[in-house]
Amino acid sequence: MVTTGWLMVRTPALLVGFAVWVNSGVEFSEFDAAWAIIGPMRRVVLLIPSATYRATDFVTAATALDLDLIVASDRRSALHAVMGERAQVVPLDRPQQAADQLVALHERLPFDAVLGVDDQGVLAAGEVAERLGLPHAPTAAVAATRNKHALRERLSAAGMTQPSFALTSDDQGVAEAVEAIGAPCVLKPLDLSASRGVIRADSAREALAAARRIRDLTGSPDILVESYVDGIEVAVEALISAGTTNTLAIFDKPDPLEGPYFEETIYVTPSRLPSGVQRRITDELVRSVDALELNEGPVHAEFRMNGGEIVTLELAARSIGGLCSRALRFGAGVSLEELILRHALGLGVDDRRLDHCASGVMMIPIPTRGTLVHVGDVERARAVDGIEGVEITIPAGQPVVPLPEGDRYLGFIFASGEAPGDVEAALRRAHALLDINIDGSQ
Repeated sequence: MVTTGWLMVRTPALLVGFAVWVNSGVEFSEFDAAWAIIGPMRRVVLLIPSATYRATDFVTAATALDLDLIVASDRRSALHAVMGERAQVVPLDRPQQAADQLVALHERLPFDAVLGVDDQGVLAAGEVAERLGLPHAPTAAVAATRNKHALRERLSAAGMTQPSFALTSDDQGVAEAVEAIGAPCVLKPLDLSASRGVIRADSAREALAAARRIRDLTGSPDILVESYVDGIEVAVEALISAGTTNTLAIFDKPDPLEGPYFEETIYVTPSRLPSGVQRRITDELVRSVDALELNEGPVHAEFRMNGGEIVTLELAARSIGGLCSRALRFGAGVSLEELILRHALGLGVDDRRLDHCASGVMMIPIPTRGTLVHVGDVERARAVDGIEGVEITIPAGQPVVPLPEGDRYLGFIFASGEAPGDVEAALRRAHALLDINIDGSQ
């Protein structure tokens, strides 16, 4: 992102404003343009990958809580010139080394909590918290959520309802897995998120083609083959406190996710499922969390309803991805990020009730590979009744890649309303108005 603007930093002594000019062609990550707060109160470390969507919202939440913030990322940014040691470059792909660096920093700048805002940072955050005796989930439990095969093994040992699965490392293994599990099946890389590399195959031939495509994407031979589970899918957002799992929201996913790829689009809460089914979903979440021995922090999980069963698909030891958390506000307008930070610091979470009758978000899908020329009629989409915001997150002129290889959305649409159906309808109307122009000639 090329950015011109003001970056404000509050030091313990005074509030200093300074202009940051970024010349054309220089990338500037999201948290460079966010508000960074350095104050006299509690201090927290946020592990923020440079490619994340989540930086601005977490830094804004830290601002609201008047926290002394340390930002640790995998890439140097403009914040380093201003924040000094409070802006750290750490190898998030090497959690032990990242933890060594942050534990050493703690001797000079003691902090009260450490939080990985996305998948890439949760292992390092857990390792730091464990070494320093800060509240955290066991690192082995967090590690299981970062490896889809390890997750399946842990859930299987606890007798959870989940897809049949097999770990493979070559074409012969894939063929044998399909024969044992049956078709249709789903092939997945072990450590990607947001449906990247997830492909449905309806035959052994399709499975082998999918496996080659996944290996090209990841560079790893390891692929998980799972049985395909049909049915309605939901996502659940929760916060675990001292071993107690508190469900914050159940999101319906009204668009069917049947493959061959599994691009998510619309999330709407509260769920329109019967209350009894919702209770069973939350019960299954608690069982899954207990099976993994997760006992602190945010959780994002996905389930499918199949033949009367609640099937656990995914579970991550972090909050919802992208900008989707903006669809949630609690109590008197408290963000999900503020709720998570308050929990991490032991400040108490008084009101977890959603403050809208209904709300939702649409992750704007990328329809084809190419170069984004423009997204037009954004203001018309914003003017739709019930729409609270439309954010286009890929600049014009940038390459766009759809799933299963792509790792970004074109943007996000946010809505609220009296009922979930109103929210869904508003999201669809706004999306239909967008004029998405992609040059696919290259």
